[in-house]
Amino acid sequence: MYKRTNLKANKLYILLFSLLLANLVHAQQKIGLVLSGGGAKGLSHIGVLKALEENGIPIDYITGTSSGALVGSLYSAGFSPEEIEAIFTTEDFQIMVTGAMKTDQRFLLRDEAPHPGVVSVSFSKDSILTRSLPTNFISSAYLDFEMMKLLGTVSASKNKNFDSLFVPFRCVGSDISKKESVVFSNGDLNAAVRASMTYPFFFNSIRIDDVLLFDGGLYNNFPADVMYTEFGPDYIIGSNVSYNAAPPNEDDLIGQLTNMLVSHSNFTLPCDEGFIISPDSYGSSFDFTRVKQLIADGYNSTMESMDSLKMYIENRISKKEINSRRIEFRKDIVPLEITQVSSSSKDKEVKFVQKSLIRSKRNERLNLTELEKRYFRLQAAPQIDFLFPTLTLINDSTYGLDVAVRKARDFKVDIGGHLSSRPVNTGYFGISYHTVNKISTRTKLESHFGKFYGVAKASFTIDLPAVYPFSITGYFALNRWDYFRSFATFFEDVKPSFLVQNEIYAGAQFSHPISNNITSTFDGRGFQLNDNYYQSEQFTNTDTLDVTNFDGYSFSWSLTQNTLNRKQFASSGHYFRFKARYVNGNEHTNPGSTSINPVEVFKEHNWINLGLDYQSFLIDRPHFHLGIQGQMVFNSQTLFANYTASILSMTEFSLVPDAKTYFLKEYRSPQFIGGGLNTIFTVKKKIDLRIDAFIYQPFIQVIQNTDGTLELSQPFKGETFMASASAIYHSFIGPIRFTFNYFPKQVNPFELQFSIGHVIFNERAIR
Repeated sequence: MYKRTNLKANKLYILLFSLLLANLVHAQQKIGLVLSGGGAKGLSHIGVLKALEENGIPIDYITGTSSGALVGSLYSAGFSPEEIEAIFTTEDFQIMVTGAMKTDQRFLLRDEAPHPGVVSVSFSKDSILTRSLPTNFISSAYLDFEMMKLLGTVSASKNKNFDSLFVPFRCVGSDISKKESVVFSNGDLNAAVRASMTYPFFFNSIRIDDVLLFDGGLYNNFPADVMYTEFGPDYIIGSNVSYNAAPPNEDDLIGQLTNMLVSHSNFTLPCDEGFIISPDSYGSSFDFTRVKQLIADGYNSTMESMDSLKMYIENRISKKEINSRRIEFRKDIVPLEITQVSSSSKDKEVKFVQKSLIRSKRNERLNLTELEKRYFRLQAAPQIDFLFPTLTLINDSTYGLDVAVRKARDFKVDIGGHLSSRPVNTGYFGISYHTVNKISTRTKLESHFGKFYGVAKASFTIDLPAVYPFSITGYFALNRWDYFRSFATFFEDVKPSFLVQNEIYAGAQFSHPISNNITSTFDGRGFQLNDNYYQSEQFTNTDTLDVTNFDGYSFSWSLTQNTLNRKQFASSGHYFRFKARYVNGNEHTNPGSTSINPVEVFKEHNWINLGLDYQSFLIDRPHFHLGIQGQMVFNSQTLFANYTASILSMTEFSLVPDAKTYFLKEYRSPQFIGGGLNTIFTVKKKIDLRIDAFIYQPFIQVIQNTDGTLELSQPFKGETFMASASAIYHSFIGPIRFTFNYFPKQVNPFELQFSIGHVIFNERAIR
């Protein structure tokens, strides 16, 4: 009886042990997820993650390439699929992938003064040819900073060990010098992922351990082999949105280059225990505008395969449990606060970088907001070509920031101009030379050249590095305007000049930021103005010109805010500028044969000029933009010797850009206000239909009596308006447009014009 009972007990123990062992085997089943590269189509992986989590499919390991590395790293860093989706569906992400920055990241102090250049070429003095071609299509500055913020803190807090992440992770880069793949298992997570997604010529390349690295998809676009050898999971799920390039044709340059750069990848699994999901995604690898659709494609494809996956994967984990694990994982992530700044660069610009980011002697602690502001101020320096940030956790539970720095090429050449169907064609050429050490400098020579307008200008800027930087600029300029008597087109003869203005001025200015988008500038200059003109439109080649010379000095202060999206023909953003100027000088006017008053005049003048310019787009939608734009001037200027000399010295109302290419007396007065609307319909991404209409109201005007004497008009007389309607294509060579301009007080008020380029002139001496 005892033996029989014992035998039954043994059988029961064996049965229980077998069931326990079976459950233990199932509990230990490990699932690996492989995410392919594929550019924008890689965002489908977010939908795959979302579907797997919703159905309780556990993910124990992740390997990824390129965009698959980016999505996989965020999941491995403890972000849920919903959080990852929220990151990629923001407007900020669209800004990142276009190489732009948010408006509050733009640093106006270090922006160049607007010029009509459209093509820029940079080169170094030691290698003009080999280092003049650009190596990146867009800037990654904003993307790199965000990746440091999202991924850098996680890897630094986890001792830079990818096995210690929420999900153990590997990604793949490409060492093009050895023509082999590189697998990242530790180090700076943001740097490893950035290397894995650095498609040649799209982003700047980066170095890790002094090796120049590029997109992992060049040699391994589906790292299933890495999953198998690094982790050895029981089952592999692959998500693949890529393919090998087809053999190129004789006339297919892109196909030929792709086949030269990219090795064929193996898009199969290295074992039988696995399943590949192939989201039905279409479109360009660089089209990031369809984020929601791409995520839906990945989700739907995974849900279609879910029954097959569940047949082989018995483990389940609830959404509640995995979120609890995320919360526990995140408790160890140290909040971002910087107390040290270093640079892995060996060049002299290191001190410039450190002084721009932190005041080390004051033991500063930088929070994320302050760090971002200073980082993008540094990024805006023209002497800096590229920055890449990484983080290291230090003993006091703050971070040290290391910034890899790449100095800009020594020289930059800008070429552009304005080609028009009217005889106001102007070319532009500018060359800059940059240096950076404890301070940075920029020397610039530029020229506008053409029959209508010419400039020669030289400037030298010293940029002093500091948490609150400032710049000092010395300059010298020659300006010349040559106005014609007619509104000629290509098909009309250009009649002789009736008004020529020459300006020479030199001075210095001091600029400092109020905020990233607002700059304050103090300026002092000396000037010599020379105006040659007829006082009658009925002149012959035997008539002599009136000549007015005005020499003196000027001091001014201006406050400028600018977040407009373009330097001309903007469709979003804001612009504000207030300028106060004091002018003192001496007039000398010699009358010509068309002068009413034949008396030579010597007169001293001094006045104050207050000017306000404003533009703001109140409605800024993808296909419709509505802005308001205005200008106001108050001028205490005394009258010059004659009517023409007086209005030539005054500020013009010219919110329609082409108005600057005419001499329009009716829009010049000592005091005025004007404004109107910018109405823009964006037909396609770079094509605008635009209507600009403005009312002009002078407070007082200068009137010439029949006897040649001058007087000021009654208040609020002489109101008029101007308007412009354009079809504009914003091309890489500048705006290409057909424009109807309307100036109602002209003999021919309507003017049709075809133009290529920007209507941008150098700053006037005092006007």
